[in-house]
Amino acid sequence: MSILGNIIWFIFGGFIMGALYIIAGLLFCITIIGIPFGIQLMKIGLLSMMPFGSKVVLGEGEMGCLSLVLNIIWILCGGIELAIMHLIIGAIFCITIIGIPFGMQHFKLAKLAVLPFGQLATTKD
Repeated sequence: MSILGNIIWFIFGGFIMGALYIIAGLLFCITIIGIPFGIQLMKIGLLSMMPFGSKVVLGEGEMGCLSLVLNIIWILCGGIELAIMHLIIGAIFCITIIGIPFGMQHFKLAKLAVLPFGQLATTKD
């Protein structure tokens, strides 16, 4: 199911969403201060291209004082908006039975969009 789900996801919007995340990440990497945020955006972009078969493990990455500060800055500068976007799209997908797996993937991306620093995305679902 994960291979078929990833193919359908990639064709019907996953590529565009992932490419936009990666482009935003590259733009953030222009400045030295924006590099950590750019790297997280590129990680979210790669996960958003093929989310089926992967799992976001909250709190399993490198949590520390710097991660806390970067997460606070992330939330204040757009993390909440990204998460709300994924939650709304996920809720729209969950209206139909066929869309439920795709909605669940958006909920997974919403978890990562709120607090990306110190989180781990593994390839085991």
